[in-house]
Parts: sequence; structure tokens; C-alpha cells
Amino acid sequence: MFERKQKSVAACCYFHAVLLVFGLVLNVSSGSYLYASATDCEFPAIFNFGDSNSDTGGLSAAFGQAPPPNGETFFHKPSGRYCDGRLVIDFIAESLGLPYLSAYLQSVGSNFSHGANFATAGSTIRQQNTTLRQSGFSPFSLDVQSWQFNQFKDKAIAADKEGASYKYLLPKPEYFNRALYTFDIGQNDLTAGYFLNMTVDQVRAFIPDVISQFSSIIKGINFGGGMFFLIHNTGPVGCLPYVLDRLPHSPSETDKYGCAIPYNEVAQEFNRLLKEAVIQLRKDLPKAAITYVDMYSIKYGLVTNATKEGFKFTVRACCGHGGKYNYNRNFGCGSKVGNSCIDPSVYLNWDGVHNTEASNYHISRHVMSGEFSDTSLPLSHVCQKPISN
Repeated sequence: MFERKQKSVAACCYFHAVLLVFGLVLNVSSGSYLYASATDCEFPAIFNFGDSNSDTGGLSAAFGQAPPPNGETFFHKPSGRYCDGRLVIDFIAESLGLPYLSAYLQSVGSNFSHGANFATAGSTIRQQNTTLRQSGFSPFSLDVQSWQFNQFKDKAIAADKEGASYKYLLPKPEYFNRALYTFDIGQNDLTAGYFLNMTVDQVRAFIPDVISQFSSIIKGINFGGGMFFLIHNTGPVGCLPYVLDRLPHSPSETDKYGCAIPYNEVAQEFNRLLKEAVIQLRKDLPKAAITYVDMYSIKYGLVTNATKEGFKFTVRACCGHGGKYNYNRNFGCGSKVGNSCIDPSVYLNWDGVHNTEASNYHISRHVMSGEFSDTSLPLSHVCQKPISN
């Protein structure tokens, strides 16, 4: 099923590419940017930073494998992903003709020649003052991921210069300037606040600091030569089963799709400030190409149009145990009683927290097309630079 759908995705992206090659000047919906004709970017590598939405094995390498039935749909075994199959970052790699990203923390069997994944499940932008066991949030916050990247880059360049026997497993030095740098992180900063019994107003109050730290990381990577950035905003937190199950909200605070309005409103505030930060980053880093992807609209659109897209369950987990949302924090997916549903493809949510492969496919389709990017460029052309404002 996914193979047939992927052909339509490729056709969509090809259509955009043909328009650009033949000299179409693309106007963004805001009318503020114009782009010249160009060929595909041909990114030789991807370096990804984030949380469980894009973790391909980081947390599993550090703290133990994500157990079955994770991976059952596509990999047919646990693959380090908290999902029944592929993630959005996997579909992005496929669309660019690159292999799936190996987790930086996975030392055995990894090939980093076309990039590396520094994301780990539970990661936040800000460092957390708790352990993984205490809170469930990863010690590998975004600043730690950026330090890991810097060390990785230095060692890859040194290995190439020294002619090390293992250099073929690492990116070529020139790849670091030509690679696509992807970011999908921030959701856990919000939920970490809620799980510390902060009110929505208290969580909203620390968002500017979170965004400031995020901007500093982008500037640091750009200073080291990174030029092309794909930044995902955060999704509708108030539609996640584990949030709906664990955090208080009244019927009057629930929309007609079953999502908790207050938590979604805070996510939208986060995204508003993130977009402002991206606009400022474009001014501060004029040589960089930065694309902001509205993941919130993509994911909430799946909730509101679920039936049309072939989904039957929106705020109920496929893999879980009991209750209205099939979520139980004490008996999660992979526990003795946390079993998978018969058909994950009709569920948006896999385990109460993460998307199913089916929903990840739909999300990635919109990311590839560029229709929810503030530049309106398809994924294969996000290296483009505005020629006028």
C-alpha cells in the first residue's frame, strides 16, 4: 500500500521540480519571497536532531531496545523506533535517495556515510533537572546532541585526513556543508512542564527561553558550516492519548475531535514564537536556507480529516492497555499486557505518544510537497535562497 502511495508522492515532487527547472518563479502564499529556477538540491547527507518523533535508535542504544511489537509493520522486529514502522525522517531519507539514518549512539552495525541521527526519545531543548528513570525525559537534550554532532564532525574530518581504515563509514568532509539539517523537537519541553504540575500559563511563560536556546543551537551549527535547515514546529499536544489520559481537562475544554484545547493553544504559542525565531534567524544567518514546516497543521489536519484519509481512530492508541484512550502509563506498549491492535494502519496513534507508520506516511507526504512549509518549496528544493523580499 505504501509503495503505491510513495509513487504518487514522487510524482508530486517531480511536478514541482519541472516547474522550477522551466523557470517558474514561485510566489510564496505570503507573497514575500521569490525563488529562481534551480535543479534538485541533491543533499549527500542528513543530520537529524530531535526527540522520539525522529529517534531511529538513540534511546534504545543508551538504555535498552524498544521492545516488540515496535517495528512490527515494516521492519518486522524492533528497530529502535517507538513506532510500528517507519518515521517521518525515514520517509524523508527515502525521498532524497538516502539510506535510513543510523543513531549516533548505536556503535554496532552503523554506517554514517550519509549522515547521522542525534535524536533520542524523551529529548527536550532545555536540559531537565531529573533523570530518565524519575521523569521519562532523556538526558540527551538538544545542546548535548549538538555537542555530539561537533565531536562526530571533528572525528569524521580527522579520519578522512589521516586516511583511517574506517573513513568509508563516515561522511566526507564536504558533506557537512551540503547536508540537510533537520530538527523536530520541543514537544517534550511542554509536557515536561505539565508533568511537573505547572499550569498552562506557567508553561507558556518559559517558552521564550526554550526558543532562545533553540536559536543558539542553529547558529552554532551554521557557524560550523551548516547551511540548509528543515525545522518542524510542534504538533497538537492536546490530541495525544497520553496527554488526554494524564493531564486534567474538562469537557468544555475539549474540542469536537476529542483534543484538549488548552494544551493545543500552548503548542500554538510555542509555534508562533518558533516561527518568529526562524524569521530572525534568516536575518542573522543570511547565507543559510531555513525552512519552517507547520507540523501542527499537518497533524491536526489528519485528526480533523481522519475518515477521509482512511483512519478510524484518532485519539485512541493502537498499542496499549485499557481505558478510553487505550493508554496506561503503568502498562505501556511492549509490556505483558500492552498489546498491538489488529490493524495499525487505521490508527493515527501507535502507543499513546507516537504516530503509527500509516500516519507518518501521510505527514511526510505533506512535508515533501512543501505545501505546509513557509517557503512553499518541495523537500528536494529547500536549499533554495530567496532572490527578493
